[in-house]
Amino acid sequence: MERPGHHDTLNPPHTIAPNISGDTLNGLLTDPEPLSERKIENTDDSSQGGGEERTIPKPPAPPARPDGGFLAWLQVAGSWCLMFNCWGIVNSYGVFQTYYETEALPTRSSSDIAWIGSLQAFLLLFIGAITGPLYDYGYFRHLLAAGTFLTVFGMMMVSICSEYWHFVLAQGIVVGIGGGCIFIPSVAVLPMYFRTRLAFSIGVAGSGSGVGGIIYSIAFQQLQRSIGFGWATRIMGFISLATLVFPLLVMRVPSAIPGQPRKVRKLFDSSTLKELPFCLFLIWGFFGFAGVYMPLWYIGSYAIEKDIMSSKLASYLIPILNAGSVIGRIVPNYAADKTGPINMFIPTCFGLAVLSFAWIGIKNTPGLIVFMVLYGIFIGTYMTLPFSAVVRLSPHLGVTGVRMGMLCVVCSFGVLVGTPVGGAILRHGDWIGLQCFGGAMLMVSTIFIFATRVAKAGIDPSKIL
Repeated sequence: MERPGHHDTLNPPHTIAPNISGDTLNGLLTDPEPLSERKIENTDDSSQGGGEERTIPKPPAPPARPDGGFLAWLQVAGSWCLMFNCWGIVNSYGVFQTYYETEALPTRSSSDIAWIGSLQAFLLLFIGAITGPLYDYGYFRHLLAAGTFLTVFGMMMVSICSEYWHFVLAQGIVVGIGGGCIFIPSVAVLPMYFRTRLAFSIGVAGSGSGVGGIIYSIAFQQLQRSIGFGWATRIMGFISLATLVFPLLVMRVPSAIPGQPRKVRKLFDSSTLKELPFCLFLIWGFFGFAGVYMPLWYIGSYAIEKDIMSSKLASYLIPILNAGSVIGRIVPNYAADKTGPINMFIPTCFGLAVLSFAWIGIKNTPGLIVFMVLYGIFIGTYMTLPFSAVVRLSPHLGVTGVRMGMLCVVCSFGVLVGTPVGGAILRHGDWIGLQCFGGAMLMVSTIFIFATRVAKAGIDPSKIL
């Protein structure tokens, strides 16, 4: 029985955590070539003239992929809205962490509360990896609808939570699964509509996650003070509903090429175990994502506890970081097309590690604001380069999709354990321990990304990788 809306997709090189069928990538890189005419020799002796050649007319070539246009940019707008919600809500979790620690759940430790946001980010990546086959089978709109319902329903349920396990269930699990459902559509549709401007279109769509982090964090802080936690989160749910209905209305996937076989990616590529560069890259993913979220989760609490700024001003630190990430998601990716994503990745990882250690010495408001801007720029680049790096590390495009899915799973476990461990270190007020832990994880990730580059292309800096 044919499944609805089947299509093939391309893993976009500049977006986080795509997980699309690697088997279908080859067909998307070039337009389908028309079949050549075939000549068949007729050996029937009774035919007039003996051995006669018949020409079978070539069938009409399938339509080429579009390359821009109004409908294509509608897909960019829809993808922007999906990123606005799936990653925008995760990127705003720092304001929830501060609120839960000081008001909603004051008896729980920072580590306990960090599990809520970590579980949400973990499920976004992990569910995004395992929903890839559903996307490959053609259930594009079903994933959009399920993700919309779960995200909105989860935020509405957060508004009536009062116990710790309520928040874990509603915000950590339900919203996390909802984000995982809409993540794949947000990164998979654009290659069906763009060829020459694909990287730019993906960068524009990816900026939605930074803007979402700005809007959701500011909205929560302002509304929570004026109308209370319940209605603040309900209004966030209504914002999600409005911005997720739009993709449901406008996003479309081009029809599959008639007669082209349906191919669904595997969940695991055993050949990666024989490739040292990719194994090193997977290790980078775990350590990097274990350390990179420390400032997003804890910076507000740090500013208030150290009496660096008021709680009102501290509430704008997460929006400031997300504003910087919008720049980091677009501008450095343009340079990465020239230098190679892994070559760009090495200074990005090192810069984040240095900033994490520099956080130890920041004791005033201007310094903390500058830190958040710089960290935002670097983390924006950090979140958009990994999957173009996977393309460079894969022997052929047929395995790129499954490898991206594998990287998502490894990164999801890094997110799951990293910030709770940081919270456990913070349990006794050890801010320097938390900052050093995050910096150490990022420094280890820098070592592994450098080792990946050396294992793949040596130490010659002129080589583009």
